[in-house]
Amino acid sequence: MTLALEEAHKAAQEQEVPVGAVAVLEGELVAREHNRSIQLHDPTGHAEILVLREAGQKLSNYRLKNLEIYVTLEPCAMCAGALLWARIQQLVFGARDEKAGAVFSKASLLSEGRFNHTVQVVEGILAQPSRELLQEFFTDRRSAP
Repeated sequence: MTLALEEAHKAAQEQEVPVGAVAVLEGELVAREHNRSIQLHDPTGHAEILVLREAGQKLSNYRLKNLEIYVTLEPCAMCAGALLWARIQQLVFGARDEKAGAVFSKASLLSEGRFNHTVQVVEGILAQPSRELLQEFFTDRRSAP
């Protein structure tokens, strides 16, 4: 999760919403990314989507069934759906996203029995620094001329 937080800091430095994600397979780092929607001119340029793309390429498979994804913020509906369809094993996230989170906050897309695949979910890992980074980013953005 520390690597995901490092990625979130990179996003903030690049004026992107500070969310970072990493993909791990059997204890080995497979991919790391951060939000890059603005840079890529791509509404799907969220950290989770980018890390899944990179992992899929490295593993030569669109099914990532033993993969663990660590992300600093609760995934949105788009990202939760992608994690589900990729068949990842586990999602570990930091802070909840009360405005757009689709794991617990606004929807429960990864709830057991909802689809034909279940993603194990662990929340709250490094939640405070993840939340603080986001709050600082948006406070700075609102106060900028």
